[in-house]
Amino acid sequence: MDQRNHVGEFLRSRRDKVTPEQAGIIAGGRRRVPGLRREEVATLADISVDYYAKMERGDLRGVAPEILDALARALHLDDAETDHLHDLARAADPHPARRRSGKAEQAVRPSFQRFIDAITGAPVWVRDRRMDVVAANPLGYALYRPILEDVDGRGNTARFVFLSPAARNFFPDWERGADDIVATLRTYAGQNPRDKPLTDLIGELVTRSDAFRQRWAAHNVRHHRAGTKRICHPDVGDLELSYEAMGLPANPDWFMFGYTAEPGSPSEERLKILGSLGAAPYRATIEH
Repeated sequence: MDQRNHVGEFLRSRRDKVTPEQAGIIAGGRRRVPGLRREEVATLADISVDYYAKMERGDLRGVAPEILDALARALHLDDAETDHLHDLARAADPHPARRRSGKAEQAVRPSFQRFIDAITGAPVWVRDRRMDVVAANPLGYALYRPILEDVDGRGNTARFVFLSPAARNFFPDWERGADDIVATLRTYAGQNPRDKPLTDLIGELVTRSDAFRQRWAAHNVRHHRAGTKRICHPDVGDLELSYEAMGLPANPDWFMFGYTAEPGSPSEERLKILGSLGAAPYRATIEH
């Protein structure tokens, strides 16, 4: 990925989304752009037009955080988009701080596996920034067995969603889930554009999936922290689950997800049935 193009396309895409009315600008006459003009953004951010044009050409080197925040306000960026803009600026640093290599983090510590296995009433699974599932408790394995055993997904949630024919049945809200995955990958790519396994995955999906490519071109970003997931599981049927996402400080590239069902709901009963089916054979399906 060309980082300068990435920066420029992101800023232009956000500028195109803000109408003059939203920005408090009286727009008169014919306009050749769908959103704000460059000079209007520069005025709103209290910077020169030339300086903003330089940024939109993809050059964020040396841009102060205060200017980035002013630009975020001018473009009506949300929290995820503002964080992404700061990530892009950090990535433009010609001498970035070296990120700790994730190679030493590949093995799941026995103590961590014991911890998630001790959670018996809720599915728990862990993935990395490349969307590979790296660990799960027995109920988590049972819930995600169709993903873990899928030949197209190969234990990777992004590959499963965009490359497997089974994904649209497993995730009834496929469109929303697909949007979320691409926005999350955009966020991670902005945080670490030099992550080769991540860029390789993105390149593969851009090449093989029209649905991914169209979403990737939108430059949307999103924080993936909590929400509701609907799953049509081949063993127990429809499930509606709430999820919470958590970072893992000991493994900064890993994220843990826990699912719960509304007490007394059909989904809670079906989760109990899923747990009673036995998940031990699914452990062998995840290999890293």
